[in-house]
Amino acid sequence: MSDLPRKAVTRTAKLAALPLGFAGRATWGLGKRIGGRSAELVAREVQQRTADQLFKTLGELKGGAMKLGQALSVFESALPEEIAGPYRAALTKLQEAAPPLPAATVHAVLAERIGEDWREYFLEFEDKPSAAASIGQVHRGVWHDGREVAVKVQYPGAGEALLSDLTQLSRFARLLGPLVPGMDIKPLIKEMRDRVSEELDYELEAQAQRVHAEEFADDPDVVIPGVVHQSDQVLVTEWMDGVPLADIIAEGTAEQRDRAGQLLARFLFSGPARTGLLHADPHPGNFRLLPPAEDRDETDSSDEGGAEAGPWRLGVLDFGTVDRLPGGLPATIGESLRMTLEGDAAGVYGLLRAEGFVKESIDLEPDEVLDYLLPIIEPAQVEEFTFSRGWLRDQAARIADPRSPAHQLGRQLNLPPSYLLIHRVTLSTIGVLCQLGAAVRLRDELEAWLPGFVAESEEAEEPDEPAFTPGSQEPEPESVPEGGA
Repeated sequence: MSDLPRKAVTRTAKLAALPLGFAGRATWGLGKRIGGRSAELVAREVQQRTADQLFKTLGELKGGAMKLGQALSVFESALPEEIAGPYRAALTKLQEAAPPLPAATVHAVLAERIGEDWREYFLEFEDKPSAAASIGQVHRGVWHDGREVAVKVQYPGAGEALLSDLTQLSRFARLLGPLVPGMDIKPLIKEMRDRVSEELDYELEAQAQRVHAEEFADDPDVVIPGVVHQSDQVLVTEWMDGVPLADIIAEGTAEQRDRAGQLLARFLFSGPARTGLLHADPHPGNFRLLPPAEDRDETDSSDEGGAEAGPWRLGVLDFGTVDRLPGGLPATIGESLRMTLEGDAAGVYGLLRAEGFVKESIDLEPDEVLDYLLPIIEPAQVEEFTFSRGWLRDQAARIADPRSPAHQLGRQLNLPPSYLLIHRVTLSTIGVLCQLGAAVRLRDELEAWLPGFVAESEEAEEPDEPAFTPGSQEPEPESVPEGGA
C-alpha cells in the first residue's frame, strides 16, 4: 500500500461493498438452511465470514474505518468463542499495525509541518514506522539532545477520510450490530464523528499528554511519556519500550495479566480524579507493560503480595481523545453503584431519574431496575473479581436477547449525552479486562478514586489524605536547533 486511500470514490466503493457482501452471505446462508444445515451453525458461519471481510476492509482503509475496527475489537470477548476465535488474530492486528505510508510521504509531511531542515531536529530517524494506526503512524528516532523519541505523523487527508468513512459506515450501522451483541453501533459512530476535530488536533493531544505526564511523573505504577515537540500534524514524545498489551493478552503470564488488569482499572478511575481528564481510547494498542524503573527500591518489587505487589508498570499512549471532567468522574456514578450494592432500589431509581437515565415519560419498577444492574456490577460486589470472556458473553446475551426482561428494560433506559463517552470507555476497559482474563480488586480502586462510592459518613471517619491536583504550570517550550520551525 503506497498511500492512504483518501479519494472519496475509492473509499466509498470499498465500504459500500460491505453491506452487499453481508446481503450475499445472508442469501447464501438461507440456501444452506434450505439444504438441511441447522440455522445456528449457518448463522455462526455467516457471522464469521462477515467479520473476516469487515476487519480486512477496515484495516486496509485506516481512517475512520480502522478506528471503528479498533473500537469494536475490544468487544470480541462478548462473542461466542467458536466465532471469536478464528478472527481474534485479525482484531489484534488492527490494534497494533496497518500498512504504512511510504518514506517519501512521511518526509514531505515533516518538511511541510516542521521545516525543510527537519532532519536537524534528529540525530537519528527511522523511515520504517514502528506502529501505524487509524489517522497516523509512529516512527522511532533520537532527538537532537540524545533522547529516544516517538514521532507521530498524521496521514495526509486523514480528516477527510475520517468523516467520509464514518458517514458511510453510519448508513449501515445496524448491519454491524450482530457482530457485537448488546451494543448499538450507531451512537458509537456518531460519537466518533463528533470528536473528529479533537482527534486531528495534535496541539490538544499534546496538552492532554503534558498534564498526564506531569501528574504521573513520580507514580510507581503508571508511566506517561513526556511531550518533546509538537507542531501541526506532527507530535514528538519520549519513546517508551515495554510489552504491548496485545502480547500480554495473547501469551502473558497470570501475574502479568492480573497486574495489567489492576493498573488498567486504576488508571481508568484515578486519571479523571488526578488530571480532570479521561483517557478515552482504551484499546490494547495504547498500553504497554513495563518492567520496574532501575532506581526503584528492589524490596518494593519483590514483595509476595500477588499481582498488586508485582514490579510491572503500565505505560499509556495516545491522548488524542479525552473527555474533560474538571471535577473528576460524576458522583452520580459512584452513588448509584453504592446504592445498588446496598440494595436500595428506590434510591437508585430516584437518582437515575433525576440524572435523566430514566425519562419523565417512562415509569419503571425500581426493583426491576436493581435486578437489571446487579449482574453488571458484579465485579464491585466482591473483594477480587476474575474478568473473563465467558462472563462478558453472558452479560451480552442477557441484554441482547429480545425475549429477556433485561433487554426489555434496557431499551427503556436513556443515556444522557454527558455520560456517553464515559460509558463507552468503561465498557471498552471491561472488554480489555475480559481479554486479559485478569483477577482485579476493582472495589479497591472504586473506593480510592470514584466520587460518591464511599458514603460521606464513612469518608468523615477516614484521616485526611493529600489530594492530587493537576499541575497548573505549562512546561517550558522545547528548545530546537537554530533555524528550526
